[in-house]
Amino acid sequence: MSSAREAGYRLLGRRLDYLLHLRPAEWPIMAAHTAVGYLLAVGLAGAAAGVRIGPALVGLVLWVVCLNGGTLALNSAFDRDEGDVAYLRQPPAPPRYLAAFSIGLMGIGQILAFRLAAPYPMAYGVCFVLSLAYSVPPLRLKAVAGADWIINMWGFGTLTPLAGWTATGLPIDMAHGLVLLAFCPLFAALYPLTQLYQLEEDTRRGDRTLACVLGVRRSLSASVITAGLAFAVFVAAGIRAGWRAGGTDLWRWAGLGLALAAWAWVLIPWRLHQARMAPSDHQRGMYRALAAWAVTDLVVVLAWGT
Repeated sequence: MSSAREAGYRLLGRRLDYLLHLRPAEWPIMAAHTAVGYLLAVGLAGAAAGVRIGPALVGLVLWVVCLNGGTLALNSAFDRDEGDVAYLRQPPAPPRYLAAFSIGLMGIGQILAFRLAAPYPMAYGVCFVLSLAYSVPPLRLKAVAGADWIINMWGFGTLTPLAGWTATGLPIDMAHGLVLLAFCPLFAALYPLTQLYQLEEDTRRGDRTLACVLGVRRSLSASVITAGLAFAVFVAAGIRAGWRAGGTDLWRWAGLGLALAAWAWVLIPWRLHQARMAPSDHQRGMYRALAAWAVTDLVVVLAWGT
């Protein structure tokens, strides 16, 4: 047990288990991806001036803590993982009321979401329903290969930055809409990578996740293909935004090339050497993929937010 966790138990007792299952280690990643939508909506100059910052911050907290944290905790309540899970090493046993706590937290977020512009509570409500369908029996779509993939690629990939945008109440144009859409296949690339190191535990539990059905080699092949599709949509968004082949827009295209290279650096060696990799190697690969995701978020904000 880490010293931070020990200190937490001394302060909160077993109530800390509820907080740990919200997986706060993932909140900065979720917050950054949600903030992409805000930064695209108002631009970097508008963000520096604090344009629509109040509703944007409210929307970000509701999305990250209530919706996403509640979703992860609800997932833990029914998975009852014994090994490491994403963003939580050595998870404690799920406390007795974790499912009710998770749903209640998401419900509070939904009520508060109606204080923001109309599209935001709609996006929140869609993800709320998807979260319940994903984790809770008898549907438990996370155990249905393909359904788990679709829910996550839309929920985290596109709806998350869309929520950051809609919290501002500003309209969205076609070029920026394509940018947000591109995150859907990009998360389709990332999602199987989050499951590869858990294949044995998922198989033992009887969950037929996408990675369980495809296996390691085909999961990585799917990630390579969908990452390529995502960058094709980013290119289409650049064309729609009127980027030229050279001149002042050259750095934008170069930035997209850099982000694509980051994904290639992660995925291609992983695909080539997967047969010799242990679960711990796959776990490290997942965190490298998260770094490539962060590079992509940064490039997108700089390229379309200035």
